[in-house]
Amino acid sequence: MRLLHVVPTYLPATRYGGPIVAVHGLCRALAARGHTVEVFTTSIDGPLDSAVPYDAPVMLDGVKVRYFASRLLRRLSWAPALARTLQRDMAGADAVHLHSVFLWPTWAAARLAARSAIPYVISPRGMLVDKLIAGRHRVLKSAWIGLIERSNLEGASAIHVTSPTEATALGKFGFQLRRVATIPNGVDEIANAPAIDPSEDIEALATGPPFILFFGRLTWVKGLDRLLRAFAQTTAGTLAIVGTDYDNLAPRLRQLAAELKITERVRLVPRTVTGTDKEFVFAAARGFVMPSYSESFGNSALEAMQRGLPVIVTRDVGVSNIVEASGGGIVVDGTQDQLASAIQRLVQDPALCRSTGEAGRHFVDEHCGWAGVAARMEALYESLRS
Repeated sequence: MRLLHVVPTYLPATRYGGPIVAVHGLCRALAARGHTVEVFTTSIDGPLDSAVPYDAPVMLDGVKVRYFASRLLRRLSWAPALARTLQRDMAGADAVHLHSVFLWPTWAAARLAARSAIPYVISPRGMLVDKLIAGRHRVLKSAWIGLIERSNLEGASAIHVTSPTEATALGKFGFQLRRVATIPNGVDEIANAPAIDPSEDIEALATGPPFILFFGRLTWVKGLDRLLRAFAQTTAGTLAIVGTDYDNLAPRLRQLAAELKITERVRLVPRTVTGTDKEFVFAAARGFVMPSYSESFGNSALEAMQRGLPVIVTRDVGVSNIVEASGGGIVVDGTQDQLASAIQRLVQDPALCRSTGEAGRHFVDEHCGWAGVAARMEALYESLRS
């Protein structure tokens, strides 16, 4: 099949994680299965532009990527040349997959696919959640849904969500959707060779006492405030909070830790951590915690399970169904008491850590590779052509 993917940003080797990494993992796996996979995206890299060519496609792991400039209305990823090229190249495509909502490329690509009678799939990538909309730009996003997004979604041949949690959140909007397909994200294979030469701050963290790890974006929706309050109720252990600080949250986290009198038990690394540094962090951790208020999937929790770490997740985390099915951790309702109790259990019971960690590792190895995820997505695309 010839598959066209439209995503506002596609820089899988940079500081971005989450959805961008997942989209590239899917595209790469589809290409490995013999499909022709083409990505249409912008060069937006935060406030700047990535140093990518505009006049020729770039091949990334078998995926043909075309980059386009967004000079104006960058918050909407407006890139007229993207739409013109997509319109020219759309003939002969078997399916179009759109990986965003609330952004111009999705609207433009949905219209072009509909006009060309080519089935299209939309992956909201966790953005159609009422909690998130209420927390930021509610009026503007509600207007966008009414004027644009509803028709995009209701015109799609299918909506792809990554978990039952995301499907439930989507259902609250009352859209008249043709089909909702739940297909989880996958994980990349990890190298068997031990990681070497970590950065100084990571080496200091990894050579200290074992810790409970949070790894991900430092932003309010991740529930880091309730994590610190819950950790203050525990009597032993260390908490490490590691990840890119998009919202300049680190000073507030340090202040809260001081107010809770747990400064000496909390280690904070507010930066992007990848490669060897990431492997050192996961290898040194005793367990992993994801206390999010809203999380359509939770890639880093699955990565922790893949590395044999027991995980603690709230029920608002999409991957919680995998945690329960695998026996790879503890699912809590998000109250401070439950979070504290789960953390205390992992800190005090190494045998529990080993048994749940191994259960999670085995499940992920058997069921969560990108090849299997791509096969399920391929079956979805095939069904849309009949």
